[in-house]
Amino acid sequence: MPIFEYKCKHCGHKTEFLEKAGGSRKHSCEKCGSNNMQRLFSTFSAGSSSKSSASDSCPTGTCPLS
Repeated sequence: MPIFEYKCKHCGHKTEFLEKAGGSRKHSCEKCGSNNMQRLFSTFSAGSSSKSSASDSCPTGTCPLS
């Protein structure tokens, strides 16, 4: 099961939940208890399918992540 990151629209607290892809389970904020959570776009999953090199993504060609 994938891990999804959520942000509370009420207090701004971010947290992660393990859930089925396409699941419709409602989550509550562990900080304030609000049920108004927004799923965030995962940069890890978006970057994992990218085939660009470090020089393509770093303007100086010396990427600290490579």
